[in-house]
Amino acid sequence: MNYDIAIIGGGIVGAATLYKLQKAYPDLSIILFEKEEKLAAHQTGNNSGVIHSGLYYKPGSLKARNCVSGRHELVKFAKQYNVSHDVCGKVVVATKESEFKFMDQIFENGLANKTEGIEKISAEQVKEIEPFVEAKAGIWVPCTGIIDFVGATNKMAEVALGINAKSSVALSEEAVSFNHELDYTVITTNKSSYRAKYLIFCGGLQADRLAKKDGVKIQEKVVGFRGDYYELTDQAKHKVKNLIYPVPNPEFPFLGVHFTRMVNGDIECGPNAVFTFKREGYGKTDFNITDTIDALSYSGTWKLFFKNMSFGIDEYRRAFSKRLFLRTLQGLIPSLQMEDIKPGRAGVRALLLGKDGDTRDDFRIEYSQNSIHILNAPSPAATASLAIGNEVCEMAAKHFNLT
Repeated sequence: MNYDIAIIGGGIVGAATLYKLQKAYPDLSIILFEKEEKLAAHQTGNNSGVIHSGLYYKPGSLKARNCVSGRHELVKFAKQYNVSHDVCGKVVVATKESEFKFMDQIFENGLANKTEGIEKISAEQVKEIEPFVEAKAGIWVPCTGIIDFVGATNKMAEVALGINAKSSVALSEEAVSFNHELDYTVITTNKSSYRAKYLIFCGGLQADRLAKKDGVKIQEKVVGFRGDYYELTDQAKHKVKNLIYPVPNPEFPFLGVHFTRMVNGDIECGPNAVFTFKREGYGKTDFNITDTIDALSYSGTWKLFFKNMSFGIDEYRRAFSKRLFLRTLQGLIPSLQMEDIKPGRAGVRALLLGKDGDTRDDFRIEYSQNSIHILNAPSPAATASLAIGNEVCEMAAKHFNLT
């Protein structure tokens, strides 16, 4: 079984890469490997479903550039192929005056990143948009939206496979080893073996391990952080119209607990962020000995813990206490009560950590031998997926000499 290109990883970034490459090079045969029985089984299918605006990211970074351009492409794709979505807008709210300086910083970021339509709004204007929120001020972000990322992933793969009958998606097939020969690479999976001229790795939570299997020397390590969600009960859904975010604390590497209306009408609250003892573990007590030793034997993990000790303790307490989680939510909507929320799902995000304990914040895509590795694609990678696909296409054209 011979292919021109093999893509490892069937999240939305892998599917977008397949889609973009197949559109650009319709005669190439491409295979995408996904170890789960369906696409988008991990980060893509367990995030908050938000089409991000580009408000938070450092101007000039890959995140900022690809989020804004990717958002436009994603919305256009969703309209063209009837993927459920809604560009409904969101409010980012400051609940105390001490947050104003951070709110001003992200507003300036948004302007620099050409996040269209953003404006500072008063507490009264926040009330007009989200009547149950108590805030001192806010930012209105009209270009933020919600989408079915799983539906988008499947549609990207479907459209790509419709271009070339020789291309394929191999589900429930894990790529376990890669042997580089002169003109091709032998890919051994749990079911068979394949040959491909070029490889593209979109491994998400397994990105560092896949890189090492492919002979790439990477200093950083992926560490997983689980995010738990609650849902509003039917009696409380009227308290959230669309999306409500807090002003993020710049000392903490996550955006904070927020409210999101999903495309199916449910309202999710969360996520928190706690270290997970299993990279692909979605339960509070999930455990994997290999993943645990891998993470806790790494100096960068402990340095991250020590840098964020107080935040980490609060996050863990909240993970096991509905009352503490509710108290955080009441910071935005004080009228919420215990009976207004119920436990929801969970997701795990991949953080690429340096030995110094710092998260590698920007997207990172590297070329090695006959392979391209997406080593770091944290949020807003789902929003930016089609733009990341463009980046990979350009890199492949250059390094793979595609025609």
